[in-house]
Amino acid sequence: MATVRYDKATRIYPGTSRPAVDGLELEIGDGEFLVLVGPSGCGKSTSLRMLAGLEDVDQGAIYIQDRDVTNLPPKARDIAMVFQNYALYPHMTVYENMAFALKLRKTPKHEIDVRVKKAAAMLQLEEYLGRKPKALSGGQRQRVAMGRAIVREPQVFLMDEPLSNLDAKLRVQTRSQIATLQADLGITTVYVTHDQVEAMTMGHRVAVMLDGVLQQVASPRELYDKPANVFVAGFMGSPAMNIKKVPLTESGAKFADMILPLERSQIEAASADGGDKHVQVGFRPEDTDLVGAEDGGMPIHVDLVEELGSDAYVYGTVALEGQDERIIVRADPRNAPSLGDTVYVKPRAGQHHAFHAGNGRRL
Repeated sequence: MATVRYDKATRIYPGTSRPAVDGLELEIGDGEFLVLVGPSGCGKSTSLRMLAGLEDVDQGAIYIQDRDVTNLPPKARDIAMVFQNYALYPHMTVYENMAFALKLRKTPKHEIDVRVKKAAAMLQLEEYLGRKPKALSGGQRQRVAMGRAIVREPQVFLMDEPLSNLDAKLRVQTRSQIATLQADLGITTVYVTHDQVEAMTMGHRVAVMLDGVLQQVASPRELYDKPANVFVAGFMGSPAMNIKKVPLTESGAKFADMILPLERSQIEAASADGGDKHVQVGFRPEDTDLVGAEDGGMPIHVDLVEELGSDAYVYGTVALEGQDERIIVRADPRNAPSLGDTVYVKPRAGQHHAFHAGNGRRL
């Protein structure tokens, strides 16, 4: 088992002016499952590859269990990596693929056999040990790639979007298997994904990145309930949080004909540093109520209703400062409005979020 620490680690690709990863400072605990998440190009895979030794660290350092591995080759770092494309040897059987790294280490045959069969049993691969990868489904190949990592008994697992080639149903099934497996093995794991649902359901903590910069690292619940800035608020959660820039008054944020109350400290912070008498306010689709016209809600013209069985999501437009803005709210699926209706929406008291209009930071 091991801890991992990025100490102001930076990667600048030749010919580019902006770092792909900019001064990353991040500590990962012994046995922790940490997920790196963010949009395409945010630096999450580069961060993982720096830890693996597949990318240079131009500034700063990386430590595994307090050992500086910044300039060590990948094979000297005691890590095992699971790739997006499985990276299996097509001419080898499942058994041979899983045993290959151990054979290179000159591990005794008996020990190889014990480790491979133990990993195969954990991953329900016993009946496939004699097959070659072409005879397996995508989910089975991914389990073989996992098994190959497990038999090495590394200090750290690194996983680079391992589920992105699987269909939706198999993704859900496999992510629960990976999370359970990691809990059983207790091996420190760094997992990269662009899918925030994967991040929320799998990680002990989640690190959100944008443009090579770490935005926030916290538990999934804290990220959801207390996002550090507008980007994290809009990225975490599906459907996304409703975030709008609205006028700031002495008592709060003016949302259509409604005032969302803000604390005095929030109003003062919103006015500082170029706030321009505006504030960004966000509320999640589930933190709203459909009310009567007389109850002071915002009038929303319904453009689309998504029926999901247990939930219904209502998509509509509201006029804010002379412009139509998109709003998403969750409704009772047995009493959902119809296309073209006008409904009145009211965010629940104390459930809205406020961010600075200029820098986007949480107030």
